[in-house]
Amino acid sequence: MTSSSSFSSASTLQYCPRWKYNVFLSFRGEDTRKTFTGHLYEGLKNRGIFTFQDDKRLEQGDSIPEELLKAIEESQVALIFFSKNYATSRWCLNELVNIMEFKEEENGQTVIPIFYNVDPSHVRYQSESFVEAFAKHESRYKDDVEGMQKVQGWRTALTAAANLK
Repeated sequence: MTSSSSFSSASTLQYCPRWKYNVFLSFRGEDTRKTFTGHLYEGLKNRGIFTFQDDKRLEQGDSIPEELLKAIEESQVALIFFSKNYATSRWCLNELVNIMEFKEEENGQTVIPIFYNVDPSHVRYQSESFVEAFAKHESRYKDDVEGMQKVQGWRTALTAAANLK
């Protein structure tokens, strides 16, 4: 994604009292924090685009799940960076479910999937590294009905996000 295609200027994302952040970044830290998302965050910040990145915005003592959910709800745009290890993280998957649920609400945010060194079909159909991650999740929750429902919700959210234009 080039900066001119979606974010041609900071004015593209207008301040609205409803939104605290212009952009929420969802990503697997070990895959992209020190490379792509780190550079993107700095670039957005330098252009005056107020961006939520977990390690930059969470305060000491904050409840991570509550603060992440609040940040998702207060963001105009969510950028989801699907990478090879994205599905290994229950945090990422829970975040994705929240993003996709909030997207469906009235006046929900814009959600943009970005496929970082993965094919969209791997995300959509949970193949390649995604099948391995889900085998581990299903093994972990095999005797837990609620856990398996959560895994199914993750699958549904991944498919829905990968199907976005």
